[in-house]
Amino acid sequence: MKIDLTGRKAIVTGSTAGIGRAIAEGLAGAGASVVINGRTEERVAATLREMRALLPDADLSGVAADVATPEGSAGLFERAPDADILVNNAGTARPNDFFLQDDDEWLDLFQLNVMSGVRAARHYLPGMKARGWGRVVFISSESALNIPREMIDYGVTKTAVLGVSRGLTELVAGTGVTVNAVVPGPTNSEILSNWMKATAEKQGITPAQAEQNFLREQRPTTLINRFATTEEVANMVVYACSKQASATTGAVLRVDGGVLRSIA
Repeated sequence: MKIDLTGRKAIVTGSTAGIGRAIAEGLAGAGASVVINGRTEERVAATLREMRALLPDADLSGVAADVATPEGSAGLFERAPDADILVNNAGTARPNDFFLQDDDEWLDLFQLNVMSGVRAARHYLPGMKARGWGRVVFISSESALNIPREMIDYGVTKTAVLGVSRGLTELVAGTGVTVNAVVPGPTNSEILSNWMKATAEKQGITPAQAEQNFLREQRPTTLINRFATTEEVANMVVYACSKQASATTGAVLRVDGGVLRSIA
């Protein structure tokens, strides 16, 4: 299968590192014009330099905007008003104590993990419908279906993402636009890698040992016995954005390494 996205414009939120960065590289490598997004000009500029060195023929641009806020989202829409492909990747996770969290912490995470995607879909989907073609992908998590006790708020936001994705699928039925959610499992992204490095330093072990301890203690149902790579997650997203995926919509596409013990 050869995926060719030449002539398509893609926006990937939260794409200066981790899964978002790998998705941006995958889409650009398939020929799409890609808009990089991050919170600061410095991160966006550095990512553009690195990606242009890696993919010198790619059509890349960047918008620094904090999509966790309505104002930041509006700034993104102003500078990148249209898109054929929208990947709602911006989000974060942070281990915490449920009983010590206050309302503001919950609401802040909801703004980033859920409302950033809601606002982007609300802006870009009408244009996709009018043109008769579009791809929207929400990045959720296996934590949406297997709520982790160490970050209940994160799991709840990723469950909400699945609901938004499925609901939007119904709104765009028959228009040539597809909406899907991708569910990564533990992935060697910037956030989780930093967590493993900090854990390893604290416990006096290697990051590789910290990874195995995490899987054994918190994700014992893994079938690949390792973290996925960001590229493995990106491969699924690039497929979901392709013309070949025209009959794939309303789906929860797993790249979870078999963590979820379910046949549906």
